[in-house]
Amino acid sequence: MQESGNGRVLVVDDDANAIRVLSAILSEAGYHVLESRDVDGAIQVINRDDVDAVITDLKMPGKDGMQFFRHIAGNHPDVPVIFLTAFGTVESAVNTITHGAFYYFIKPPDYLKLKSILSRAVEQRRLKRELENLKKKLSAENNPHRIVSNNQSMLKILETVEAIKDSASSVLICGETGTGKELIARSLHFSSTRRESPFVAVNCAAMPKELIESELFGYEKGAFTGAVAKRIGKFEEAAGGSVFLDEIGELELSLQAKLLRALQEKEIERLGSNKKMKVDFRLISSTNRNLRKEVQSGNFREDLFYRINVVQVNVPPLRERMDDLPLLVSEFVNEFCIREKKVLSLPEETMRIFQSYSWPGNVRQLKNIIERAVVLVKGSKITPRELPEEFLSYKRGLESISSIKTLRQMEIHAVRDTLHKCNGNKSKAARVLGISRKAFYKKLKDFQLM
Repeated sequence: MQESGNGRVLVVDDDANAIRVLSAILSEAGYHVLESRDVDGAIQVINRDDVDAVITDLKMPGKDGMQFFRHIAGNHPDVPVIFLTAFGTVESAVNTITHGAFYYFIKPPDYLKLKSILSRAVEQRRLKRELENLKKKLSAENNPHRIVSNNQSMLKILETVEAIKDSASSVLICGETGTGKELIARSLHFSSTRRESPFVAVNCAAMPKELIESELFGYEKGAFTGAVAKRIGKFEEAAGGSVFLDEIGELELSLQAKLLRALQEKEIERLGSNKKMKVDFRLISSTNRNLRKEVQSGNFREDLFYRINVVQVNVPPLRERMDDLPLLVSEFVNEFCIREKKVLSLPEETMRIFQSYSWPGNVRQLKNIIERAVVLVKGSKITPRELPEEFLSYKRGLESISSIKTLRQMEIHAVRDTLHKCNGNKSKAARVLGISRKAFYKKLKDFQLM
């Protein structure tokens, strides 16, 4: 019977009989065993072959197990080492473990325990390698502003970003909350010639209305109560770079007028000052509102709307780009697995729930849900148990809906059941169902029961 942690194991011992016994036991347990009678030979093996674990004697003629261990630690640090020795002392055991050995056995070992420890060692190495592969994958794609998508609408957005990245024109990014509007704004800035200059983001919805003007334009000392020192605003802070006004539709009309002047003249005045200062920044805005309707209702200035809407980018909600869901799930699972040092998979049952869900919070909600699941999961899979109650309720609702028979299904069942009870007599079955013989024959044909 094979162990679940099968792998390639290098056994090193100057005692031929010890090697023979241990190799037989491990081979029977499903491991591929490599052997060496001395450290020099073992070094050649481990440098040549991909080894998942090493079991080595401690005391050997010539180079000993500790010298071999130091070679492994310096050249193959991911390979776990288990020591075997007939001359065990507390001091030698502590020495090997404190230097990073995986485990320490006194000869002859408890072979059942040895196989259990070895299985854990091989599994640990497998997990380390998978994590390392994930890190390399993310490192190769190490762009914090990278947008992943296979969706045609999103790919067109990326084409637009590429086309306008070096333009000075204002950009308005429209879409529901959580669709990734700021990520697109950052991608636009950091792929442009302004990338070395600041990207300054301002959440117009989160900032108190009485503070937002001073945040954007800055103020002089004494401009108002509490202004104990001069402070530069976000427009000055973004000199040569980009200002991202998130949810620009939340700005009050008086501040909209001041913003319009700053965009038209490319100059600002700090609060408490009458001195105009030239500013150089590119404006990128976002909104989850329909600003055309806001203009019609008098809540947003028409002239400012046209000034900020030179290029408009419309980001689709997640429910309209569900072909991206597997790709996004994979990205987020990998991201949080690396952070939490876990290796997890997402089974089909969980993915089906994701694919049937409407995602009102869009990509942001998906990312938060996966982060929560990765943190909470105890096993190796993200199952529905790791999802919030709203998803479990949604799953139960889907199961309930799927259990309801359609009218056609009920008709087929009634016709088939009645015909069976009437021993195949179609005229009698038609009478029992209260329909004409002609109508009954039509149903038999429609339901392919003839």
